[in-house]
Amino acid sequence: MMEYQTDYDFLLEQLKAVTESETDTIANLSNASAVLKMNLEEINWVGFYLARENRLVLGPFQGRPACVRIDFGKGVCGTAAATGITQLVPNVHEFPGHIACDGASNSEIVIPMFHEGKLKAVLDIDSPVFHRFTETDRVGLERCAAALSAACRW
Repeated sequence: MMEYQTDYDFLLEQLKAVTESETDTIANLSNASAVLKMNLEEINWVGFYLARENRLVLGPFQGRPACVRIDFGKGVCGTAAATGITQLVPNVHEFPGHIACDGASNSEIVIPMFHEGKLKAVLDIDSPVFHRFTETDRVGLERCAAALSAACRW
């Protein structure tokens, strides 16, 4: 299994650079999805689902067209939203109830994003590579998600 060498400190700096002078949430999440797509290897989809009542609604992303609405508790994104816990899935085909928006995806990580204790979105990243995401990625991407959440005006 290959381990990818993402410089999360550098990635955080880039995310802060594209969000620090902007207050619009959609603009910030749009630029963030582009920055993440440019910096993460072997990724085929990266984006955000926004929390709307008990459902996630597609937000800014980079990749193929995606599922538009996902109920809390359904699939990897809905599970992250319902539990408030990052979901690191080495093989999505073994995840109960996985929603296959893109059949090319084989692994996934979904990080819940909170503001003032309330779920506002999830950061969803898919890869065609099995076992793409590691604990190092989880920690680094949770830092990125927290910084983005703080930068947004929810």
